[in-house]
Amino acid sequence: MTASADTHGTDRDDTEDVALIRRNLQAVHARIDAACTRAGRSPSEVRLLPVTKTVPERRIRHAIEAGCTIFGENKVQEARMKAEALSDLPVRWSVVGHLQTNKAKYVARFASEFQALDSAKIAEALDRRLQIEGRALDVFVQVNSSDEKSKYGLAPDEVEPFLKLLPRYPALKVRGLMTLAVLSADHRRVRECFVRLRTLRDRLRADAPNGVELHELSMGMSGDFEVAIEEGATVIRVGQAIFGPRLLPDSYYWPA
Repeated sequence: MTASADTHGTDRDDTEDVALIRRNLQAVHARIDAACTRAGRSPSEVRLLPVTKTVPERRIRHAIEAGCTIFGENKVQEARMKAEALSDLPVRWSVVGHLQTNKAKYVARFASEFQALDSAKIAEALDRRLQIEGRALDVFVQVNSSDEKSKYGLAPDEVEPFLKLLPRYPALKVRGLMTLAVLSADHRRVRECFVRLRTLRDRLRADAPNGVELHELSMGMSGDFEVAIEEGATVIRVGQAIFGPRLLPDSYYWPA
């Protein structure tokens, strides 16, 4: 797949790039439909969240022209800059990566959704800033379903006591759970992560505190979202299948 001028340095006509993104979106939706058919689900149960990690403003505008209205971003600073640059358009933003407390004020100002809530410190910081802004925020609790030390998120046995704390923060509207599966070509190991999250959600949903909803499961990315859908995903976070592969590793864009 050929990427646009913004990522590869070659000149691509804007109309051509819009058409490319539209075709990629159609291909992703076809994969969603097929996965839902296998699982006996309706495609209307699955929300596609295009993730614009490293994607420049120009191509995001092309994606909007192709029909996208909400985007996910991993880094708060990148999301903030893009939200400001695209403020002339009716676009919503979901922050899907780890958040430091000193950046909660930014998320409270521009985001409509935060999918990586995993500590009381972040919950308190977000709620305080949201109260100042006079806003509410949809949130997902992040769970480390793969038990990898390199990943953020609560251990599965920490989720229930954490959920009991969240009614203290009325500006946070808990919608469900989020996870990242193990990065592996072994679909059995990937599926285990998604099954673990779904099983946890099902167990906790009946006794969830008042005001805490656990209807949503955000799981699955470009390489594994079909497995996630088969195991109950209601939100899939897809970047490269829509915008094409990144030429360089994450460390190039975000040095340690």
